[in-house]
Amino acid sequence: MTPTATYRLQLQPDFPFAAAGQAVPYIAALGVSHLHLSPVLEAVPGSGHGYDVVDHGRVRAELGGEEGLRQLAATARAHGLGLILDIVPNHMAAAPRHNRQLWEVLREGPQSPYAHWFDIDWAAGGGKVLLPVLAGRIGDEAGRFEVGARDDGSPVLRYGDQEFPLREGTADLPLPELLAAQHYRLAWWRLARTELNYRRFFTISELIGVRVEHPEVFAATHGKVLELVGDGVLDGLRIDHPDGLADPAAYLERLGGATGGRWTVVEKILTGSEPLPAGWAVAGTTGYDALHRIDGLFTDPMGAADLLGRYRDFAGPPGDRGGYWTATVRRAAYRVVTHELAAETEWLTRLAVQACSGDPARMDHAPWALHTAVRELLVRVPVYRPYVTAGGPLTEVAESALPAEAVQEAKAVFSVPQEAAAVDVVRDLALGRLGDGPEHTAFCARFAQTASALHAKSVEDTAFYRYVPLISATEVGGDPGRPAVSPEEFHAFCARLSRDWPATGTVLTTHDTKRSGDVRARIAVLSECPERWASLVAQLARATTVSAPDPQLAWQAWQSAYGCAGLPTGEMAGRLEPALLKSVREAGLFTSWTEPDPAYEHAVSEFVAAGPGADTGQARAMMTRFADTLAPFVRANVLGAALVHLTMPGVPDLYQGTEREYIALVDPDNRRPFSRPPADVPDEKAGLTVAALGLRRERPGLFGESGTYAPLAAHGPAAAHCLAFCRSGEAVTAVTRLALRLEEEGGWGDTALTLPDEGPWHDLLSPGREFTGTTVAVAELFAERPVALLVKAEGGGAADGG
Repeated sequence: MTPTATYRLQLQPDFPFAAAGQAVPYIAALGVSHLHLSPVLEAVPGSGHGYDVVDHGRVRAELGGEEGLRQLAATARAHGLGLILDIVPNHMAAAPRHNRQLWEVLREGPQSPYAHWFDIDWAAGGGKVLLPVLAGRIGDEAGRFEVGARDDGSPVLRYGDQEFPLREGTADLPLPELLAAQHYRLAWWRLARTELNYRRFFTISELIGVRVEHPEVFAATHGKVLELVGDGVLDGLRIDHPDGLADPAAYLERLGGATGGRWTVVEKILTGSEPLPAGWAVAGTTGYDALHRIDGLFTDPMGAADLLGRYRDFAGPPGDRGGYWTATVRRAAYRVVTHELAAETEWLTRLAVQACSGDPARMDHAPWALHTAVRELLVRVPVYRPYVTAGGPLTEVAESALPAEAVQEAKAVFSVPQEAAAVDVVRDLALGRLGDGPEHTAFCARFAQTASALHAKSVEDTAFYRYVPLISATEVGGDPGRPAVSPEEFHAFCARLSRDWPATGTVLTTHDTKRSGDVRARIAVLSECPERWASLVAQLARATTVSAPDPQLAWQAWQSAYGCAGLPTGEMAGRLEPALLKSVREAGLFTSWTEPDPAYEHAVSEFVAAGPGADTGQARAMMTRFADTLAPFVRANVLGAALVHLTMPGVPDLYQGTEREYIALVDPDNRRPFSRPPADVPDEKAGLTVAALGLRRERPGLFGESGTYAPLAAHGPAAAHCLAFCRSGEAVTAVTRLALRLEEEGGWGDTALTLPDEGPWHDLLSPGREFTGTTVAVAELFAERPVALLVKAEGGGAADGG
């Protein structure tokens, strides 16, 4: 069954299955059809997220084990809810002590029956797996090693609280010989950047890639989940990071067959107008493409451009603080591919050399030329990755992942035209054009996997933190260089969803969003008043006793503080400081995770405490007054985004707590344990949410796969400020966009909205309000609130209650 709406719960030891069960009655009353659970398989002890799986055959004991999960499913069923589960096919925790398959590989080497579970380049490591786990160089750490025994008596090598298996017959060797005799090499953590020889998740060496393309690995890693599906415990799946897989299409086909076609969505980040591959056996994406379109509706294009100019004047100088999005992305990509992904680039180069060595037409390409071609093409892939297998058919969409202009730009780096031909070789290998031999197949898959890691790290985790004119636009799936989305673009997007992916997922907030939907909705208002914002920031700088260590940080820190203006007294600094420290480390301009600058980070903390995070003082008073003046326009954005999300094509997923006002910054701030809100605290957004979800539950045909979507046109002087659409001829969503500009332009005037027919139409958000006729004055429609949800009664009788 396709869900009508899902509710995401972030499980963790502090919020296990039992706690989720206690929340079920409240969640069911909201009107969703399914609980959406974060990963539940056995993970590293204490994990707060569950994506570091160590055992696919067991439900996590810290959450309550399989019995607890089955009890949660029974409780949910009793309240009319099903379960959707987030699963992690791409990687496991590289924690030998807990990961039995990896333990056996390290103990037995390439001959282990589990060796094919992981992408390990044994030749590159001299027959050993590099484990970058040491705090310093091995010579400096030798005194911390000791040989001991596990509970079963088997010998182990211990380093702090880590354990590693010992190859048979080596336990009694002197330490230097013992270390040399293993199938792994323990190394300083900094060597991962250049010498790592296993595939990992992005640049996280603690997560090792899994080769689920092998049928037996798929069966072993999915057996428990498929058992739970077969037993009726699970109704659908969310697939984490399919871009990391060697062949996502084949994986999804196999998974769909094994689940009997249960509702499944993939965490696929689409870039720009990139389509989801049509042949994938899924209902759609998890919804970041919808998030971008919804956010863009409430962003003023002219104001965003003006804000960019004012940011440049404030933050200067040129470069990554100059506010040029394309250049920022390219610089970030070069940094990531030459630093964090240097080992992956070297691996691709070795594969390219091997693929060319047996081909007389290509064997004279120098390794350095192939390496340069790999690097230059990787940084120019405009999407996350191409979708093609070596020797398979090449679609137009796959070929567009390495367009002709990228090839020409990459060739321009070479000074000798004949050497630039290496670019053609690498492109043909990446697109599977040179055959399906082992090296060709490996390169084709590996290039795609590396491209996705590079795109994620350079865009999401670097450029988004360097480019901060309007931080509401720096969200996964977004386009900060073009943050606004016109109503026409939004309608075209929804029409495509309704036609091609009617059961896709949609979201506004997730466990991975850098800011919650409500924080972004608030910050988006700044695109409507760039001059007022720039003036305020200048005043705040003068009013703060401690200066920011750089102007770029000041700009984004004050935007973050404004976005969190609804936080209770005493919480601002504690929530803001960790998020901003993460921001400057990810940006890598003045400090980073691997090369920290303690003096700079201390300056960040001092500035936040004295300025954006302060609960009192002149700057706080100024920010409060500014936020109060924009509150009506923030309300329009928050309610408008929520209503559009809940009624547009697709299956809306609500992240825990977002049915009400939800202020959260980047993880771990947005992964705090769920707590049921007090029933006696009114919340306008909660009322809207319950009304919209209730309509979806009671009349699923209006919004489901057989439902229709039709834009509705407004006419009059303020028509551009009304976004409206009709679902299946019987439900109308109408929202106010760019409300501040609307007020400055004189309000609605005689603007009117054309309705599908004469009705009568009842507003579920304002019981008792009724509209008849084929047009309605927008000023009247929005007299009580800046949004409306109109419905016709089933069968022409009285309208349903909301």
